[in-house]
Amino acid sequence: MVKKFKLGLVFLILISSAKLVAQHKKSYQLFDQSGTPISYEKMVDSLSQTDVVLFGEFHNNPIIHWLQLEITEELKSQQVNLTLGAEMFEADSQQVLNLYLNDSISEKEFKEKSRAWQNYNTDYKPLVDFAKTNEIDFIATNVPRPFASKVYKNGGFKALDSLTSEEKKWVAPLPIPFNIKLESYQNMLEMMNGHGGDDIVKAQALKDATMAHFILKNYSPNEVFVHFNGSYHSNIFEGIYWYLKQYSPKIKILTIAAAEQKEVEILNEENQNLGNFIIVVDENMTKTY
Repeated sequence: MVKKFKLGLVFLILISSAKLVAQHKKSYQLFDQSGTPISYEKMVDSLSQTDVVLFGEFHNNPIIHWLQLEITEELKSQQVNLTLGAEMFEADSQQVLNLYLNDSISEKEFKEKSRAWQNYNTDYKPLVDFAKTNEIDFIATNVPRPFASKVYKNGGFKALDSLTSEEKKWVAPLPIPFNIKLESYQNMLEMMNGHGGDDIVKAQALKDATMAHFILKNYSPNEVFVHFNGSYHSNIFEGIYWYLKQYSPKIKILTIAAAEQKEVEILNEENQNLGNFIIVVDENMTKTY
């Protein structure tokens, strides 16, 4: 009787444990580009051994932003020499960013003069402050927005000819290489249903090229440059990645892509090969804005 009772108790415990596991819902899962789940530790180890990390994000996804900070902190704890950079700051604001990192201006002045994004406090301040605390360079890599607007509205890359010599310091060297046949740019044209024509893609390419330019300009050997950008700017090894390889074919790059799915346990086929690593987040995750 006692033996049957013990067996029954073990069975109940196993059933209860199975229910608890079933009820546990993951907020995210990491995969390699083929769709095989990968550990956080293995991914970070790979990132520590490359030259450039293109960390693709969804701008309003809190899990992605949390992982950006966690991974940056982990790389630093492993004594990796780091430089950080971001799409969210335009190249003409570099001096203001440097002044803030050096404690020469207030945060309020920095945010105003750098035209900080509306979600700066929740999503990018932790990264900037980490750089500030640890004396890590933080690079404003994006093209000034009015220049991209010029390309879109005033006839493509030729609109950049009107920039002053000072303004041209804030864009990739002219002329800008361009391949409209890249899959990501073709997808963009398709999403726009032809609105804006080739020039809207050229405006995107100007951003990609300029970010690649400032990454390479500020990269030093024996370090890892971690760059934060919208996932579309580096998905499927195009965008910034393509320009980095055009400018510096031997540079070693690893990309992290973001994806949202209803279920995170298996990588959907359409999200395979988005990057070297894919962070899949539950599509119901709360947004930061």
